[in-house]
Amino acid sequence: MSSKPSKVRKKLSTSPPHVRAKQISSHLSEGLRSKYDVRSLRVRKDDVVKVLRGEYKGIEGKVTGVDVKTGRIMVEGITREKIAGGTTPVKIHPSKVIIMKLNLDDKRRKEKLEARMEEA
Repeated sequence: MSSKPSKVRKKLSTSPPHVRAKQISSHLSEGLRSKYDVRSLRVRKDDVVKVLRGEYKGIEGKVTGVDVKTGRIMVEGITREKIAGGTTPVKIHPSKVIIMKLNLDDKRRKEKLEARMEEA
């Protein structure tokens, strides 16, 4: 593994989508962490997150979208005014948020978490 910043950035930007999707993960809240015995998970649409850093610190909202290409997420209620008028969602890096509530509509995701709980 290279420690050269330019090579690390190149690897991140040229990696395939299935690898990039795995990099869009965030820490779980204390309650979820103790319940599922997992520190972090991939952020998904409809998860509820809380922003920990930056201009929007403290805002809690539902994830409205995940941009795999840029590695960012969009949170409900966090928008920016455009110069030409109208609003656009602000994209936030997943490392700057904490997952407060999980979307367990996906059967596989639920099974995976339950299997982790049984291991511990």
